[in-house]
Amino acid sequence: MSLDVPALTGVDRQTLREQSLQKLREAISSGQLAPGTRLIETELSEALSVSRGTLREALRHLVQEGLVVADERGRLLVRALSPAEVGDIFAVRGALESLAVETLCAIPDRTEIVRQLRESIDRLRDADQSMGERVEADLAFHRRLCELTGNQTLVQSWEHLSGLTRATIVRSGPEQALRNMDWQRHLPIVDAIEAGDAGRAREVMASHMRETADRIVALLED
Repeated sequence: MSLDVPALTGVDRQTLREQSLQKLREAISSGQLAPGTRLIETELSEALSVSRGTLREALRHLVQEGLVVADERGRLLVRALSPAEVGDIFAVRGALESLAVETLCAIPDRTEIVRQLRESIDRLRDADQSMGERVEADLAFHRRLCELTGNQTLVQSWEHLSGLTRATIVRSGPEQALRNMDWQRHLPIVDAIEAGDAGRAREVMASHMRETADRIVALLED
């Protein structure tokens, strides 16, 4: 396996760990490290120019996120989600984000909320971004929906699923992922929040999640 990432030098151990984590996460999110790929410490540490101890810390974090799993022999692999797992993840995300949009609709003055969400959508419109950057822009929009509610339990619950959400994006493949992350699919969510229409917001969010899950599941079952 050849991992074409810049060497990480001239920074302290903690920063090396964070940068190693970021590079590996980007490589997985972009599909460079495809689902099912075995992660070999010697090759990865050499590619990243970090010690195996630093690499293990980054890999441990990816396991906690759900992007990496260990097989029956303890070897680490990029997680390959099953269709059932994809459905479960989007069902939980749909419940969390439906609560988020309903909460936002109930806020009397939503001007700043709408401004920030439309700003997040503008990031999704940038066609010059790399695949990794598009993934981050998509996640940032959905995370912001939760953050703007002020409900920290909701935010923490969403963050707990963020690694698995990345895994669903990877599992869908680049072409389907770009389709699912299209900025125009996110506009109706913000429009419903701006109108303060909680029923419509829940309906749009449920549809957004269901369509995304159905597309990925159909792809995996094909």
